[in-house]
Amino acid sequence: MSDLGYSQNNQAHRPLADRLRPGHVDDIVGQEHIVGQGQFIRQLIEKGEATSLIFWGPPGSGKTTLARIIASSGNYHFREISAVTSGKADITKVIEDARAMQRLGTQTILFVDEIHRFNKAQQDAFLPVIENGTIILIGATTENPSFEVIAPLLSRSRVIVLESLKQEELVVILKRAMKTYASTKAQPAALKLLAELSAGDARAALNGLEVAIQLSPAKVEVETIKQAMQKMALSYDKTGDYHYNLISAYIKSMRGSHVDAALFYLFRMVEAGEDPKFIARRMVIFASEDIGMAAPAALNLATSCFLAVERVGYPECEYHLAHTTIALARSPKSRTVADAMARAKQAVKSYPAAQTPLGLRNAPTKLMKELGYGKNYKWKADFQAPDGFLPEELQDERFYFDDDIG
Repeated sequence: MSDLGYSQNNQAHRPLADRLRPGHVDDIVGQEHIVGQGQFIRQLIEKGEATSLIFWGPPGSGKTTLARIIASSGNYHFREISAVTSGKADITKVIEDARAMQRLGTQTILFVDEIHRFNKAQQDAFLPVIENGTIILIGATTENPSFEVIAPLLSRSRVIVLESLKQEELVVILKRAMKTYASTKAQPAALKLLAELSAGDARAALNGLEVAIQLSPAKVEVETIKQAMQKMALSYDKTGDYHYNLISAYIKSMRGSHVDAALFYLFRMVEAGEDPKFIARRMVIFASEDIGMAAPAALNLATSCFLAVERVGYPECEYHLAHTTIALARSPKSRTVADAMARAKQAVKSYPAAQTPLGLRNAPTKLMKELGYGKNYKWKADFQAPDGFLPEELQDERFYFDDDIG
């Protein structure tokens, strides 16, 4: 009843990692603490049973594989969505389909990859259909579910922790993969290096092997692996974790005034084909958020960089990006703007009905003037409002402090 199948026509076009995905619990390498003899997940699979689960583990540790094996072990309808690409309409459609299957006597297992990407409202939508048995939810996350999955969903699920695969386990998987390439040989040292560079991620290891074989169909050597992994490092999903990790490292390096690291991460993004306007926009934000009053002209520089990037484009705009990155990283830093903004916004929330002093109000009519609007206001520098500039209940408040500048 699942929709896991592939036609013979597209079988050869599937990535190696997908072609080698285990279809039975005995084919799984690693994760003995949950799939070993007598362990919880193995017991579920052997009994053909399922319960709502949250798989928490690093990329390439087998979360999707386990969900599919659990679904195929019993008479379940299996659906799979990703929180990265799915929205409210997709959730609604899946739930409607699950209700239809339930009326036919079949329960649906819904696998939600990257479940931590769903917001609270989206996660809330699953609660009633889990409660009434319409779906069994299996979520997968690389983030701590205590912080990223809502408490009511956690209370209805069992969290299963997966571990990064060991180097020797990755070598076993790679040797298994090599058996599917009859005309290609691989140096043991090359497979060992690939396992080491893959950092416990089976999918990364298999993708690396596939690239290596494309580069050298006859024999995979250590140098082939190095070339393959370098090529993969430059591949870049602009909506995925790698994208956000790089921009995060870039911003934090500038914030830490580490020019060399900032340049490194900048050109990791550039070489991967990142939109230069995305990088420049982040600079404009950084200039106010992280430099602010410590060097007010930084905003002018960042804005000029954005305009230059917009008008010049790659490859010449790399000069503008590097120039501005160096300048922003070397600038003194201050959170005065961000902190003052936060204090002011909090005051607005705390005093939503605070009244503007009469002397500061606009007085375009005779009646308004008679009511005291604009009274005693003088259009001159350093004018001191008799009733103060802030509402009465906020007269003693301060939002901006010069001594915040560090």
